[in-house]
Amino acid sequence: MEKFFNIAGPCNPAKHYMLPATARIPGIMRLVEREQYFAIHAARQSGKTTLLQALVDEINASGERIALYFTVESVQAYPDPHDGIFKIVERMRSDLLSHPLFGELVRDPSSPIPKLLPQPPDLGVKLFLTMLAQKAGKPLVVLFDEVDGLTEGTAVTFLRELRDGYITRNNIPFPSSVAIVGMMDIRDMKAKVRPHSETLGSKSPFNVIAKDFTLRNFTADEVRTLYAQHTAATGQVFESEALAAAMEWSGGQPWLVNALASECVEAIHDFRYDEPITAADIETAKEAIIRRRDTHVDSLMDRLREPRVRRIVEPVILGEQLGEVSVNDEDYRYVQDLGLLKEVKGVLVPSNRMYAEIIGRYLSRDEQTRMVQSIPQTPWATADGLDMPGLMAAFQKFWRENSEADRRAYEYGEATPHLVLMAFLQRVTNGNGHIRREMALGSKRLDLCVEYGGHRYAVEVKTARNFAGEDSYRQLAGYLDKLGLTEGWMPIFDEDKSKPWDEKIYSRDETVDGKTIHVIGL
Repeated sequence: MEKFFNIAGPCNPAKHYMLPATARIPGIMRLVEREQYFAIHAARQSGKTTLLQALVDEINASGERIALYFTVESVQAYPDPHDGIFKIVERMRSDLLSHPLFGELVRDPSSPIPKLLPQPPDLGVKLFLTMLAQKAGKPLVVLFDEVDGLTEGTAVTFLRELRDGYITRNNIPFPSSVAIVGMMDIRDMKAKVRPHSETLGSKSPFNVIAKDFTLRNFTADEVRTLYAQHTAATGQVFESEALAAAMEWSGGQPWLVNALASECVEAIHDFRYDEPITAADIETAKEAIIRRRDTHVDSLMDRLREPRVRRIVEPVILGEQLGEVSVNDEDYRYVQDLGLLKEVKGVLVPSNRMYAEIIGRYLSRDEQTRMVQSIPQTPWATADGLDMPGLMAAFQKFWRENSEADRRAYEYGEATPHLVLMAFLQRVTNGNGHIRREMALGSKRLDLCVEYGGHRYAVEVKTARNFAGEDSYRQLAGYLDKLGLTEGWMPIFDEDKSKPWDEKIYSRDETVDGKTIHVIGL
């Protein structure tokens, strides 16, 4: 069959374009050979299951060990270990019914396996794995997926049983190597199974983990290699600008990389392989994926509503410091485990340009919907691009009339001004332009580049408390220099409710380093 770019479930090398999965985690086979336990964590739809299934195939192909893969995703709804451990054992048993080596063991009613199911919850998993290791006749490697979905007592009991089996494995058969895999790293998993600061005591399973791997995103070279497989199979070329655009929008996130290519090949070009994929196609594909709200995008949107996510994302939008939040804070790490944000030189930023777009557009989508009726799209569009002075004057009027109602409507209260401005610009440019959003923790601003009619307009959003006069102007002048522009706009939101609007609303021009700064008071 003809291969394709996969955007649903794990990849199969016989069906899908894909890269060698284990290459993204160098050194993993060494841990297996050393009979060590390890963890792997990565965001949703980043290739964890594909990696685990490839690892199982590679281990089994060597003939030196036997590898098994289990997922405990279906057990997430069972926090009580009396139910949860039973479900885990039953799931493992069910998965092995047709296994060539273990099938008879789990099917035979006279074997010990079926009798495990009514066992006390602190024995079921350990005894089941012991019997599998005894039957294997070779070192047994077991990979558990979606472990971070286990909750409360089930999570604690499951991990304790793995530790107990590890400690006694020199005398009692037990898997030689075990991987626990999920979205969270070991530190966050540890915090999750310690509700209300209760300790796991000396039986904490985490001291048997030799290494916690992070499954990295694709590099630019790997994206090029992946897309080249399609070119080799069909002759359809991805132009160099398209490759760069795909990397810029996706940041190498595996699902996004595949989704952009799939949209271009199947929807935009309708399998017409004689037509090259262009940068404009990637832009169109990006827009379609966001508007369609595919599962991957929808999942990110849902996460943005979580209080612990809002606690970190809101300062990133504002460009402010985290205040009492430290880099060791669970929430700080959690947004990175989700893949939503990443740390670059000690600064949190959106993990890729597409996620920055999703954050800005999702959080302001209700405002955009309301604006469809109240804000016309065309008055500020001219043959030469956008009438930015007219557009900014219109926004001043809109903000003066609607700011109080908007503030009550937004979950991200502190970021309301920034989100409303983004909604306003999105409404004006929809269908004919783009907004590039640059957010960074501690930067004291939100940078927007509005692209419309072949022109670019730089907008640097400030709050009065973050405005630093000449230094702020030079900050925008640097952004203008980066974009090759000579003028930019600096909206400054003043949150002082005691100040009359006639003092807040103003416009003035400043000149810094040969750049014109249009200052817009709000």
